[in-house]
Order: sequence, then C-alpha cells, then structure tokens
Amino acid sequence: MFQTFQDKANPEHGPARLAALREAMAAAGLDGYLVPRADVHQGEYVAPGDERLAWLTGFTGSAGFAAITAARAGVFVDGRYREQVRVQTDDTAYQPVDWPETKLADWLKDALPEGGRVGYDTWLHTPSEIDSLTEALAGSGIVLSASANLVDAIWTDRPGPPMGAISAYPDDLAGETSAAKRARLAEALRADGARAAVLTLPDSIAWLLNIRGADIPRNPVAHAFAILHDDGRTQLFVNAAKLGALPEGCRSGGVTALPDTDLPAALAQLTGPVRLDKSSVPMAIVNLLSESGVAHEYGAEPCTLPKARKNAAQLDATRAAHLRDAAAVCEALAWLDAQAPGTVTEIDVVTQLEECRRATGALLDISFDTIAGSGPNGALAHYRVSEASNRTLEDGDLLVLDSGGQYLDGTTDITRTVPIGDPGADERAAFTRVLQGMIAISRLRWPAGLAGRDLDAIARYPLWLADQDYAHGTGHGIGVYLCVHEGPQRISRISEVPLEPGMIVSNEPGYYRAGAFGIRIENILVVTQAERLEGGDIDGKLCFETLNYVPIDRRLIDVDRLSGEERDWLDDYHELCAERIGPLVEGDVAHWLKSATRPL
Repeated sequence: MFQTFQDKANPEHGPARLAALREAMAAAGLDGYLVPRADVHQGEYVAPGDERLAWLTGFTGSAGFAAITAARAGVFVDGRYREQVRVQTDDTAYQPVDWPETKLADWLKDALPEGGRVGYDTWLHTPSEIDSLTEALAGSGIVLSASANLVDAIWTDRPGPPMGAISAYPDDLAGETSAAKRARLAEALRADGARAAVLTLPDSIAWLLNIRGADIPRNPVAHAFAILHDDGRTQLFVNAAKLGALPEGCRSGGVTALPDTDLPAALAQLTGPVRLDKSSVPMAIVNLLSESGVAHEYGAEPCTLPKARKNAAQLDATRAAHLRDAAAVCEALAWLDAQAPGTVTEIDVVTQLEECRRATGALLDISFDTIAGSGPNGALAHYRVSEASNRTLEDGDLLVLDSGGQYLDGTTDITRTVPIGDPGADERAAFTRVLQGMIAISRLRWPAGLAGRDLDAIARYPLWLADQDYAHGTGHGIGVYLCVHEGPQRISRISEVPLEPGMIVSNEPGYYRAGAFGIRIENILVVTQAERLEGGDIDGKLCFETLNYVPIDRRLIDVDRLSGEERDWLDDYHELCAERIGPLVEGDVAHWLKSATRPL
C-alpha cells in the first residue's frame, strides 16, 4: 500500500516542545518566532524532515503556520482545516486562529503590545511574505529579525534530507525537449533584460529539464535549485550524494549538475539583473545576491505559465491516464455498492480503491492520500483516515471519496460522494445544489482574459441561494505526472491569473455540515477554444473539456430541482461515461456502469 493509516498527529507532545522552543527564543533574544508549513522550496507537500509545524503543534494539514510568543501560541489555518486543527492540537498550549480573517500582523500586535523582535528562518519565508508583514507591522514597534531555525535546534531526532532517485521523463510524453524549453525561456529572459533566473520550485525544474524525482511522497519531484541563464545554459543544484546517478540529460546539452552546497558561490558569480519570483524564492537567496552586489529584480517565475499551458502531447497523455483511472474508480464504486451498510470501513474503501488502481499495472503512486470520510468525517474537507479515526459506513451516511493516481502519462484527481443506504432529504437537497454548481462550471463559456476569480461565484450560486457555501476554492491546477496541485491557475475568488487554452483545473464545489456530513463532486477540466455558436457574435471564447468519466450518483439527486439543461448535461455526461469506460470494464462492473449511467 502507498497509503498508511497511522495517526500522524501527536498533540500530546505539543506543550513540551512549545516550552523548549520558548527557551530557545529567550536564549536568542527573541520575543516571537514564526513556524511555517513550507520548506525551502515553498512546497505544499514537504519531506518528513520539513514537517516542522506538525512536529511542534500536532497539526498535519497541508497549509497553515504558527506564531509563538512567550505567552501565546497561535496556529493559523483557513476554512479547510478549522475542525482538524482543534482535534490535532493541545488546547492548553495552542490557540487555533481563523486565517485569513485574522491577519498575522494584527495577532502579533495584540500578543506583543509593547513591540519586540520576531524571528524567522530566511530559507522558509519569501520576500512577498516578509515585505507584506513588515509593512503591516509599521508603527507597532515590532520588528522582524532573521534567525537560525529554532525548531531544528530542538528537534533532536529530525529526519535527514530525502534521497529519492532522479529519472528522465520521456520527451514524447513531455511534448518538447528540455533543450527547446530552455531556449524558449532564455529568449523570453533576454527580451525582458534579465541575464538569469533562479528556480526554486521542484516541479518547475522537473518540467524544464524533463526529469522526475522521488523526494516528496505523492509528488514525483526532486529537491533541487537551478539557475537558468539567458543563453539557455542551466545549472542544477542537488544533494551531492545524488550526482553520480543523475540521468544524462542533467549533465549534458547545456545542463551542469552541481552539489547544492555550491549554490551560494554560484549566486555570487552571477551578472545581473537576476530574475526572482517574489512569491516563491526564499529570502535567503535574495540576501545572498544582495550581499554579493548582484543586481536582481522581481518577476514571474519563467517556468510557471509555460508549464501550465499543456501541449497536445501532454493532453493526449493525460486523457489516456484519466480514462484508465476512471475504470479503476468505477471498479471500486461497483464493489462498494455491493457491500451492505455496516460491513465495511473507511480504511476498507481506501484499500480497495488503491488495489483497483494497482491492478491497471500502470500506477506509480497515489497523487495524494485518499480522502474517504463518512458521516461526520466527511465534513472535514481534507480528512485523512487513520486507525484511530476509522469509521464503519452505516446506513444513512454519505461517503466523500476524493482520490487520485500518479501515472507516467498523467496525474489524476476525482471526487465522488456516495450514499450508504438511504440518505436524508437535507443531504439530497445539498448534493443537488453542489451538482448544479459543478454542472454550471462544466458548461461555462466565457470571454478570453477572465481569471478564476471571475468564475468561482458561478459554482457557489445554487448554494448561496440556500445560505450555504464551502470554505475552499472551486478548483486548483493540476500537472501531468507532476504535482496534483499546480499553479498559477485556479478557480478561486483570489485568483487573478487568466485562464488559457491547455490549462488544467479541477471543478470541485462542495458543502460540509460540521458533525453531520460532507459533499464534494469533482471532475478535472482542460481549457479549450470554444467554437462560436450559431447566432452568436463573439469570437475567441473559451470553454472546458472534461477529462474524468465516472458516473455521478443518481440516488442523491433531487431531479425536480434540476433544470432541463442540467438534466441534459448529466444525461450526456453519463452517456459519455458508458461509451468511454464501458470497453474498459467487464462483468459486474460493466453491469454497475450500465445501471449508473441510465438517463434521468
């Protein structure tokens, strides 16, 4: 099994570790200290040795941070994790803080009314974060102070750095050679007057060099830094122990591999201006360039947008991966439907689904730990089942099943909500509203130039009419055998990046009633050019192509609430599910698929 079920949260250790951190703060002359979830690469998913926030507080969510003073300790989380943080942290030591409603600067001003020095590790924070916080603290007497990492100093058994192998990624699946990518991006740097760009995001480096790694569970990337020069030459910096086993493409054709300990010296030798992404580069790199007198400027990380615009080869590959994956998901759902309420657990479902994906013979990993939340566990948007939390699926429960696979030709992600036995009227009404929002995004046609923030409300409209909502974005970007969460595009009220053809996003509205049930329906979409409709007079519009083909559970739909167009969309979608997945399944699964895709 890729997924394990140990309880990773250790709230009982929180008070003692907090006390040790406060001692270290006092010794360093600090009145406060910041503990982010991020690593030096600003990754959402981090290696065991970078799980500082979880080690200190017990909170294991994929987003959040802590602020510690001598008297207070706040754990800042957004709406996805507000139930989880209360379960995973010791409430005698830590105070959950609703973020972004409560700003860090305001919390610090309240916690340190007389001012003080707040320490932070320059490798774990970006200029964007530090500049914004400094500005917000102006006039308070509170100053930010670069510091050694105090958590690392007290974490005596901290795991070492990950040592996963780095491998070549096939050019035919990438759709473009690394040399061509580097030449294209170097030309853009020259046009902008930049002599080099520092790359710190592992998925950007993996995309640029057509490599993959194994340093982060669920994400096939390697911990690395890189410098892309304006002539296409690229220096790759990795752990010295990995140098001997690198693929040939990392040591030829204009790519030079070096130990990561050589990065500071290489930065000092650059001729500026050097491009840095203010939202992802560590402050430490900015400081190293400044200390060496190397001119630098802030601008978009050069790989991010090109990586997001998938080419024809990538889209063909990921379509194949999603069809293969859909057949495995259908097999698991058919199995689940055959089980009587009260006979299987959440762990059973996770195990069965992974076995179905493994049976394809193509699964390289799961793309994230499967979310299988039944009843009240389903109300935790990012619930991870453990042996301690495992529930038996009982009559009347809803099961939120969110999962994905990593295949050489694509990264998948899909969520279905399944009734166990007979659901209640409230559950069916809420499910139907979520479905209406999901259909609205799927059917959308919009003028080019709009961003995710312009689309997000459309998915929420049916829920808003009932004074309901969900506390996460409607969709995230997704890679092709890369990270399951990929920027810069997303469907969210805070996303200002225009959607462009080739970008892949999820479409996953939901609804969560604390202590009762959760609902989420998710498909993966790719942005495409829309043909002008007969009678229309606007050219250049965009639309979505759906990549997932797994039936949406008809038993949870209040059909009378759907419009004619919504019914037609769902019937058409189910017809495509039967057409495209039918040839890939047989026996009981084929019978299940035929029943699940009947017209409304």
